[in-house]
Amino acid sequence: MTDPEDPTKMRNQPALTTSHGLEWLVIGAISAVICIVVLLFQLPSAAAVTGAVSVFVIFMGMLVVRFGIARLKLRLRLLAVLLGLMLLVTLVDLIAIIYGA
Repeated sequence: MTDPEDPTKMRNQPALTTSHGLEWLVIGAISAVICIVVLLFQLPSAAAVTGAVSVFVIFMGMLVVRFGIARLKLRLRLLAVLLGLMLLVTLVDLIAIIYGA
């Protein structure tokens, strides 16, 4: 049997168990700026604008989650999911722009 409090398991990492969410917002803000800048370099494409707006909306969602959800574990998991979604939206949008060009 494995120890339920095994620190090497993903669900037991400090960023998902003891953080208050500020770290997720800082990383999310940096990621959002990078994603938006990369997408805006593809500006003649309408998909680039849509992607940049989507990334901004997802980051705003991160702010709502951080300050609107009281349950710590739920808040941290949602912040992690939203950060991953932000990066995924950017990647999919860039692939669509590349193959659409």
